[in-house]
Amino acid sequence: MKPTAAIDLLAQARAWLAEDPDPDTRAELTALLAAAEGEADEQHARAWSELASRFSGTLQFGTAGLRGEMGAGPMRMNRAVVIRAAAGLAAHLKREAAHGLVVIGYDARHKSYEFARDTAAVMVGAGLSAALLPGPLPTPVLAFAVRHLDAAAGVMVTASHNPPRDNGYKVYLGGALEGSQIVPPYDAAIAARIAEVGALEQVPLATEGWELLAEAEILEPYLARAAALVDPHAPRDLSVVYTPLHGVGRDTLLAAFKRAGFPTPSTVAAQGDPDPDFPTVGFPNPEEPGAMDLAFRAAATLGPDIVLANDPDADRLAVAVPDPAADSGWRMLRGDEVGALIAEHLVGRRAAGTFATTIVSSSLLSRIAASAGLGYAETLTGFKWISRAEGLRYGYEEALGYCVDPDAVRDKDGVSAALAVAELAADLKASGRTLSDLLDDLAVTHGLHATEQLSVRVADLRLIADAMARLRARPPAELAGLRVDSVEDLEQGGAGLPPTDGLRYRLSGGAVDAARVVVRPSGTEPKLKCYLEVVVPVGTADALSRARATADELLAALKHDLAAAGGF
Repeated sequence: MKPTAAIDLLAQARAWLAEDPDPDTRAELTALLAAAEGEADEQHARAWSELASRFSGTLQFGTAGLRGEMGAGPMRMNRAVVIRAAAGLAAHLKREAAHGLVVIGYDARHKSYEFARDTAAVMVGAGLSAALLPGPLPTPVLAFAVRHLDAAAGVMVTASHNPPRDNGYKVYLGGALEGSQIVPPYDAAIAARIAEVGALEQVPLATEGWELLAEAEILEPYLARAAALVDPHAPRDLSVVYTPLHGVGRDTLLAAFKRAGFPTPSTVAAQGDPDPDFPTVGFPNPEEPGAMDLAFRAAATLGPDIVLANDPDADRLAVAVPDPAADSGWRMLRGDEVGALIAEHLVGRRAAGTFATTIVSSSLLSRIAASAGLGYAETLTGFKWISRAEGLRYGYEEALGYCVDPDAVRDKDGVSAALAVAELAADLKASGRTLSDLLDDLAVTHGLHATEQLSVRVADLRLIADAMARLRARPPAELAGLRVDSVEDLEQGGAGLPPTDGLRYRLSGGAVDAARVVVRPSGTEPKLKCYLEVVVPVGTADALSRARATADELLAALKHDLAAAGGF
């Protein structure tokens, strides 16, 4: 590092240290500075690398709010960054004359409560009203609270299913936005106000004056609403093994099941209590390899009808079904499969309105909606977009997110979705059938919609940009022996979609009715994500196994050929 750059970096770090309100990050940064100014050894080099990373810019506020690794510095999640974000949000609300309540929720991650409390202090200091949820609770409870309390805005402090070292800051807006997550232009407007925040000491921080909501004010109405989604006359005989993956979902989900009249699920004890270190999993996401191992082990002993799991903030739901062919005896359903099952269940309950999903989710939902005479909408990835579908009755995304009651929670909700799956599974069980049987029925009726993902995690984000550039410059003419009929650059927008960084290929030929590939950078993780779908005609139940074999072969070939075309 050049001397002038080194001096500037040290000056930035010392200036940050001078106003950092958190003794933990002050101590961390003090140690880094001491190592950077010490002898030229390995520790010295690591300290300079860390400082350069932490002070290379600022953590950017966008449609996902803020999310990142915790630590000192403007490129990390910490109390100083959160106070500035809260001050910017407060300034935005005041500029828009949104002077109502700001309700704040938080999960059980490290520093989540402190970030939530600081947000409340900033809001009250800015002359706004603020209320904290009564404890660490699922994200959907916060989304519910924004609408239930007619709040001007909501803030949820959570990093969802990110690694233990991360935390995040998600913003919802009330009023005309009906408690939805922010999208453009609101993200840019709030980011602009954050950029205007000066020295931290100039941000007024109240020491009191915010409200602590009681469970009776918010949790009880949420549970009552969720339980009311279940038909009071529907069967309730169902055994469930459940894991919250060390998150905050357990107590709320168990209370919801009790309120709805279902038997109490058996919780995986080792993962039952909230624990910000997530000690039994390498990555606290039910989609990740190994995350469900303890649940499947418990299921092997208890023999339940289904296995359910929430991610740490309980806005997502995973579902597993018995499968003798699987090593564990259980198969976790894909998000697209659960999304289709819930859709079919709602059709059976005579749902009316629009069914919506994203450009990377299975096209099966469109066929279910069409056969039922319901509206269908396709959006960009994320519930911030799904929630804005006109006339929304049900929405889902393949990443295990399901919105079954948009009039109450205009976001994904892993608790109310669990009740919907339980109701469906119990109803099928009463007829001697299973979720797997219903999936077979859907394949026979609409064709086998088989999906797969290819995810590439990188340490250097430039690798993602390079791969996207290669695919744009040299689009493949053929993948897996299927003809590429069209290549749509999603950066150009179109088809009613806002511009986004992504590519969509439509393919045809061979044994498929249709095929599709979408390639896009992840919005929350350092990943390039590729979403694959092939639709294989079935016709009769006897043809299912052959259709599955064909789909598996095509999906494997698509992954191979796409990786070669993108150079990853």
